[in-house]
Amino acid sequence: MSHITVCARFRPLSSKERRDHGDSVSVQSLDSETFIFKDEKEEDFTFSFDRVFYQGSEQVDVYEFLALPIVRDAVNAINGTIITYGQTGAGKTYSMEGPSILECDQQKKGLLPRVVDGLFQCIKSSDEATKYTIKLSMVEIYMEKVRDLFDLLKDNIQIKESKVHGILLSGVTEVSILDSTEALHSLSRGIANRAVGETQMNMASSRSHCVYIFTVQQEFPKDKRIRTGKLILVDLAGSEKVEKTGAEGKLLDEAKTINKSLSALGNVINALTCSPQGRANHIPYRDSKLTRILQDALVRREFANCITVLLFTSPSNASESLSTLRFGARAKHIKASPRVSHNDDKYTKKHGTQSPSKDGSCERILNKLTEKLDIEDVNLLEELFILEGIFSYPNSVEDLELTLEDVALRTISSLQEALEELTLIVEELKIENKALKFRLAAAERVDTLNKKAGGNTRMESLKLQDSYLIPNF
Repeated sequence: MSHITVCARFRPLSSKERRDHGDSVSVQSLDSETFIFKDEKEEDFTFSFDRVFYQGSEQVDVYEFLALPIVRDAVNAINGTIITYGQTGAGKTYSMEGPSILECDQQKKGLLPRVVDGLFQCIKSSDEATKYTIKLSMVEIYMEKVRDLFDLLKDNIQIKESKVHGILLSGVTEVSILDSTEALHSLSRGIANRAVGETQMNMASSRSHCVYIFTVQQEFPKDKRIRTGKLILVDLAGSEKVEKTGAEGKLLDEAKTINKSLSALGNVINALTCSPQGRANHIPYRDSKLTRILQDALVRREFANCITVLLFTSPSNASESLSTLRFGARAKHIKASPRVSHNDDKYTKKHGTQSPSKDGSCERILNKLTEKLDIEDVNLLEELFILEGIFSYPNSVEDLELTLEDVALRTISSLQEALEELTLIVEELKIENKALKFRLAAAERVDTLNKKAGGNTRMESLKLQDSYLIPNF
């Protein structure tokens, strides 16, 4: 088990901070991992992280220490997450994007464009026999709704959970990217759709949490294996003190929602690190959309994770920076054990590929099923399980039973949806049938009147027919 990697980055003083407070700073460097922080009461606190990036650090330093190992892991089917956390105006979006996602010099490029280049460089230097595909998704969490930044019509994406695949964003757009240029243009398009606003601390303050998801799939033609790695980058909106940002109206409502979700994240971190020894503790992932999406990244073994806390050096923001540092210090104690995310040996006999080996636990599950189902149904279920990668690298009977339960629940859910659709169709047909019966009765009455009238012309008959108003059903 290894802890989550936590880094701290201090941004340089702004011209306004220099004008108001001179060159004084609240941080004293001890080495590349430890520093002393001075709060507003001039009290000293010592913090140690995996790496500290002081005011003079370069963007490339952050990338090479923080992101490059996770990029390499993603290409090798180990999932990873990078999260930037801190007060509004501390430099989170600058660290993530740089001055511009498309046009900026090499020195100022942020994590995103460097990650894109790194992914394609790793693929280029890998085994030529292996086929790679990369897909990109972008969502923002705005006012507790998950919005697709590639398709603004999808403004309330549902978060679902599968025991096999973990947390999923239902129906999110996935864009296939073939090279760095295409990826950066897609990122630029998504970033342009993100919610921003102007406050007294930031001219373009992010009003939402933004999540970038790169899915890297490997295909091994020789033995028909498939492995998938995910690299998730999260640019959190900054915590805000209203008296400093001057937020009013809509901006104030946004600030309240942002602070509430960041508080929920802090509560999850506390629950993960403060549970009594030997006793399970409730983790409140469902308290916000942010913590729900990050659930896998914080606890699943398939993820290697890094949190970077972005901080002010100015004494005027010392209390907020101290709070951010304490958050990072707590996050360091979360345990993680990354492993390769297998989806190997997807097959069916129809496709002519090899069957993966099943251990005794798989056999026992299938034997249980044969007690209640026909052998053809069991064979079909086995085939579906293997297509989903469920019988690949099984861990325990309990894992497989949970997976079986998950498949059963998904099947029941699909059947319930189909039943609801059929019920709606039946209701529509009933309404159409009722309307047809009414029209038929009206036609019969008109015909009877025509016969009684005897001398009516066709035009008069039509007028009689029109006098029967057919209601809308």
